[in-house]
Amino acid sequence: MRDVLYFFGQLLFLPHVLLFIFSKEREVIAKDIYAKKNFNPSLVHQIYSLSKELLTNKYFRTLFYFRTNGIVSKILRFFYPRNSSFIIDVNTKIGGGLQLAHPYATILNAEKIGENVYVNHLVTVGEKNGKRPIIEDGVKLYANSIVIGGITVGKNAIIGAGAVVVKDVPENAVMVGNPAKMTSS
Repeated sequence: MRDVLYFFGQLLFLPHVLLFIFSKEREVIAKDIYAKKNFNPSLVHQIYSLSKELLTNKYFRTLFYFRTNGIVSKILRFFYPRNSSFIIDVNTKIGGGLQLAHPYATILNAEKIGENVYVNHLVTVGEKNGKRPIIEDGVKLYANSIVIGGITVGKNAIIGAGAVVVKDVPENAVMVGNPAKMTSS
């Protein structure tokens, strides 16, 4: 019975599917869809997975509208709203495979966010004195972490829960505390 309800619910997102099919960001959106599961190159499977994510996940819907920013996207937002507590600045460049773990009250305002980045809830990535951070590939931002200013967070770094990062972070580092310090392994 649940699958039948999902099927009819997914039909409501046919305009989104068309937007996906004709989007120049289709490849990046597909990486977002499969950020937490194995990639399936079949367009039919991608469409099914996309419509299911859009139906069940307002955070993913917010990311989808960010990726397909345009007049059609703005019209669809009126009928199928995004999550108002998850904010992505329009000038932020985000690589594919963004993993969103219920990013409630999260703000992403970076110069650039790389591929396969993990974002938890209550995360703030923001500017300080007009400068915005660069988050490289594979970074994990855990709950209530803050990254601000014109800094770079290196590849595969982990920003622990509650960490406040205001200085550059090297690759593969684990940062904890306020102010954030690198832990020794």
